[in-house]
Amino acid sequence: MITTGGSALRSLVRALPGPDADPVLMFVEGAAGEGKSHLLQELADLQRPADRRGPADPPGVPDLARLWWRCGTEGGPPEEDEHRREPTLWLVDDVHRADEDELRRLRRVLEGLERGSAAVVTYRPEELPVPGLPLGSPPMTYPNRPTVLRSRLAPWDEERVRRAAAEALGESGGCTAEAVTRIHERTGGVPRVVVDLLAMVRGQWPAFTGTAAEVDAAGVPPRLAELVLSRTHALSPVHRPVVWAAAVLDGPVGREELIAVSGLGAATGNSALLRALESAALAEPAEGRYGFAVPLAASAVRATVPGPVRQDLHRRTANVLSRRHPVDWAAVAGHHRAAGDSPRWLRAVEKAAEAAEASGRHQQAITLLERTLATPDIPPQARARLAPLLARNAVTGLRSDQTVDVLAQIVQDTALPPAVRGELRLDLGLMLCNQMGRFPEGWRVLEIAAAELRDVRSALAARAMAALVLPYHPGVSLDVHQAWLIKAVAAADDSGDEAMRTAVLANHVGLAMSWADPEAWDLVAKLPVESTDPACARQAARGLCNAADSAVWLGFYGRVDDLLTRGRELSARTGAPYTEHSALGTLLLQAWWTGQWLGLAERCEEFITATADMPLIASDAYLVRGLLAVAQGDWGEAKSWLFQRGTFGTENLPVPLGAAAAGALIRLALARQEVTVAAEQARSAWKVVAEKGVWPWAAELAPWAVEALVRAGDSGTAHTMVRNFAQGLGRGDAPAARAALVWSRAVLTETDAPASQDRERRSGLLEAAKLYGEAAAAYAELPRPYSQALTMEGAARCVLAADTEGAGDPAQGEEADAADTAVAPAPVSDDPATLTALTDLESCAQRFTDLGAVWDAARARALLRTRQPARKGRPPGRPSHADQLSPREEEVAQLAVSGLTNREIAATLHLSPRTVEQHIAGAMRKTGALSRRDLGRGRP
Repeated sequence: MITTGGSALRSLVRALPGPDADPVLMFVEGAAGEGKSHLLQELADLQRPADRRGPADPPGVPDLARLWWRCGTEGGPPEEDEHRREPTLWLVDDVHRADEDELRRLRRVLEGLERGSAAVVTYRPEELPVPGLPLGSPPMTYPNRPTVLRSRLAPWDEERVRRAAAEALGESGGCTAEAVTRIHERTGGVPRVVVDLLAMVRGQWPAFTGTAAEVDAAGVPPRLAELVLSRTHALSPVHRPVVWAAAVLDGPVGREELIAVSGLGAATGNSALLRALESAALAEPAEGRYGFAVPLAASAVRATVPGPVRQDLHRRTANVLSRRHPVDWAAVAGHHRAAGDSPRWLRAVEKAAEAAEASGRHQQAITLLERTLATPDIPPQARARLAPLLARNAVTGLRSDQTVDVLAQIVQDTALPPAVRGELRLDLGLMLCNQMGRFPEGWRVLEIAAAELRDVRSALAARAMAALVLPYHPGVSLDVHQAWLIKAVAAADDSGDEAMRTAVLANHVGLAMSWADPEAWDLVAKLPVESTDPACARQAARGLCNAADSAVWLGFYGRVDDLLTRGRELSARTGAPYTEHSALGTLLLQAWWTGQWLGLAERCEEFITATADMPLIASDAYLVRGLLAVAQGDWGEAKSWLFQRGTFGTENLPVPLGAAAAGALIRLALARQEVTVAAEQARSAWKVVAEKGVWPWAAELAPWAVEALVRAGDSGTAHTMVRNFAQGLGRGDAPAARAALVWSRAVLTETDAPASQDRERRSGLLEAAKLYGEAAAAYAELPRPYSQALTMEGAARCVLAADTEGAGDPAQGEEADAADTAVAPAPVSDDPATLTALTDLESCAQRFTDLGAVWDAARARALLRTRQPARKGRPPGRPSHADQLSPREEEVAQLAVSGLTNREIAATLHLSPRTVEQHIAGAMRKTGALSRRDLGRGRP
């Protein structure tokens, strides 16, 4: 029976005999540190008999006298206790330590156990004088026919190690899944070693943060080191090399490999292995595989091996590992380096990186190559072979700051061949632009690379030129990108390299889709997604994901899912993690615009955490999280998210992301009545889009920029914006931008309506309402429910403003709020258009609520209230809300919890700041809240 500590205790208690029952003898075996003595102590501490336990007591033991016998310590119990005639529970610890005389005495006691008595005998099986016979030879005789049981303690599993780590470190004190897994691996789950290692980890400085590297750096617990070194030293000098070999191999291996590394001959090696197993210096963790019972012990032994001997062991280990199939070239490289053989080390590193690249393990290749190239005095020819490998993997994989630093140093080496230096510069430029977001610097590096490679490697020159085709970053106009496209196509054709042709095509897709080129979808269809060439397929995957990203900005939401599904599957199959991650960002944008907001904030934050070292690739998630915060009224957090939480310079954001973020910030400034700030932001953001010339990317900026400029009194610039937007779109197929253009015209028409209450103003407002309605219909077609609701709200607002007859004084609504009364909504007139507008406005408020757009819902309902007549008092029988929040207090409290100031709440709800202050005071009084933020907790 194999048991853990807890289950072993329960098994022992259940096995103990009742009064006058046959005696019970339980043997408990466990390796050093597995908790045998602790188990006996727990059994001894269960003092209350089973029939006298309370319901909350632990399991009890029969009412037996208990007698400890610790073997190897002064011969056990006194002589007279060996002949006890009363029922007794014998607790016999460490029987493997007993000498022959003590074993004879113990055997007499156990053979003479009285009825109702029991004995629990623990031992280390690896240290028994006679394997398998705890009490030695000859076997025991049992005159009283006791029940004899055997239990073997098992190491802790990973969950039990996690609980121990949580107890030692605290749940948040570095008790990470990574650390727990590493501790379990290195200790083998042996309880004593786990506890000792946790104590060492806890005492680290600086504070332990929960990485596997920190666990490794903690070292070997002294108790474990002393045990394994004493067992190793007990071997004869001629046999110790087999233990040293196991320490260098650092993992269970077969007999032949172990003996080969030890350097002993077959006969001596076999004999040495047998002696090592007998002394428990080594163990057999799996059948036919030999190593240390606790993996961490290898480090302690390895540290004691003399240097020259250790180098020979590493050399032989490298040779042994090189004969395995498949070969772990990274491990081989490590052993060659430890053996002091630099040429073989560098060749093995190269093979390891090539193997990792071929199987899509780019980050593994990057880590190995970075560490290697950072080593001083690498020969130039080796550097020329390894550096391009690093660059290739870094561009395909995920970001590494160190890779950029290493490559930036290497490209300055004039001893490198020009073709190698140009290739490195190409990959450095790609990393600076794609992973690091340092676009101006990356653009300059790519231009130099294209020039360097033009005459020496036309295929790579085409790749550099293709990188200059993508238009996402600010500062370079569309016509410049189109000029580079012509050069890239020509260079790719000249090279005859199909992968380079596909790379250029993938970037051509991105360029064409971005500005709504009518040929864009035909280009997508040309991507060789069925190619059997991994390099071509990887570039095709990138083309599909480029197309999906552009399709999201254009508003082709129905096509995005198919593009992303195919692109992500192809990226995963061909090993392109950077492309996979960029596709995940596109999915977040798709969810935002199509109204799939449930759990979206959490998804964004998880993605940001997962890509913490890649702020550019996380930009989509930052934007969506900021847009959600604006709609939800969490304005305190919105700016932080929209500014990327300071992780990345927003001036270097890709143009569509920067324009969308600017639109949200302008909207926020307008809501806060910061009109001058909003107008300056509008001019600055519009300049970036206009200089780029990719006009579909103005869609998320234009309506808010136009409103900001009109409200700031710069109507002329607003009109120019709308005109340029329309001309820039031309006849391109960009549904989202078309809808935004109509929305922008609606804003202009609404704000251009004369201020006087006359027929011309009414006509202007109704025309604006019509345009808002057209925009809403266009957004419904996409579909974009949030934008649809915003434009429907705009249409209703204009209709209600045009209905001047009996519109009522807005102050009446405020007075009604102050009185905190409620009456059924009443339309101002019976005009069908007005009734429809009120219905639409109610629908908008509900849609905002369903989406979770708290601020927008409150604003729409506030607009509805302004169309209600003055209320003079509370109708009979209506509740006074004496103990509960009124609907208005609830609404004000919700916005206050979101972080809005009284002034911002007042602007949203068409109230005065004083009225808002009264509602907040009433809500705090009724809920017992101590602050505005507390209003969100436990409202009655």
